[in-house]
Amino acid sequence: MFCLDLSLSDLNAWCEAKGYPKYRAGQIYRWLSSGAIETSEMTNIPKTIREQLESDFDFGSFHVIDKFVSKIDGTTKFVYGLADGNVIETVVMRYKTGLSVCISSQAGCRMGCRFCASAKAGFGRNLTSGEMLAQVIVSQKQMGEKISKVVVMGIGEPFENYDNFIGFVKLINSPDGMNLGARHITVSTCGLVPRIKDFTELGLQVNLAVSLHAPNDELRRKIMPIANKYTIAEVLAACREYTQKTGRRITYEYSLFDGVNDSLEDAKALAGLLKGELAHVNLIAANEFPGSEFKRSPRKNVKAFEEALKRYGINATLRREMGTDIMAACGQLRRSVEEDK
Repeated sequence: MFCLDLSLSDLNAWCEAKGYPKYRAGQIYRWLSSGAIETSEMTNIPKTIREQLESDFDFGSFHVIDKFVSKIDGTTKFVYGLADGNVIETVVMRYKTGLSVCISSQAGCRMGCRFCASAKAGFGRNLTSGEMLAQVIVSQKQMGEKISKVVVMGIGEPFENYDNFIGFVKLINSPDGMNLGARHITVSTCGLVPRIKDFTELGLQVNLAVSLHAPNDELRRKIMPIANKYTIAEVLAACREYTQKTGRRITYEYSLFDGVNDSLEDAKALAGLLKGELAHVNLIAANEFPGSEFKRSPRKNVKAFEEALKRYGINATLRREMGTDIMAACGQLRRSVEEDK
């Protein structure tokens, strides 16, 4: 088991089974929560206990392979290596309100969205709850500053790795650990309807974002294979249940591609879908990557689309672009190191 998959109760049980004092569990957990994922850093833990930890659990395998810093805005991308050789990417963004981290939920992605670089890199496996947590804790340690917000919008579809994602929320939300409030966490899904319903039933205060990217099923099926399984009507019905039960607003993500989904007719159709819903549209000036068949919408089209939505009474904003020069922007993450190999 990876060390950061351990909860405080797990460590309590381990200490009891090994005959160690109970307070050692708290000490170890505090070290883990500070980003000490190598036992050599645990200076107040006896060597015998550290050696037993290394024997029973996976320490030291999660490591930084590379680090890129944007010259434009200081956005930092970390390339992390996992125990089995899989590679993931994590992005730390600086805002006026503090640091926000965008983490991956899978090593690769099976959703196959045609505009996303992650889909081109193949699929490795689901990440564990602890591997998701490690991206936050280790990135925070690398940056030397507290991370105040987490978005699960990196490589992978979080709701396809649903149980581990929920486990991650419990770990990061734990008052014994990082104690990050649920309202400071956002999860993005491409529209896995059954999991949206499961998520609704939990009643968590985690923010929900849904990747829509098209105003009708015909176009959505062309760019997002998941649309062949769930129609927009089914996705919106599940989202409506969510807002009715939780009272929380949903963010709909909409990337704009030149000549694909960025016309005023598309804006009108999108507004028709969302009229009367507790919704916010997050427009994304689509980010290109080498080999992509999609081109970003011209600035005038993006502005016209945003203004059209607002005229139709839809709350909409244009997402700030960050880290484009280091391939760290929305839709650009891929397992580049693995591909180079």
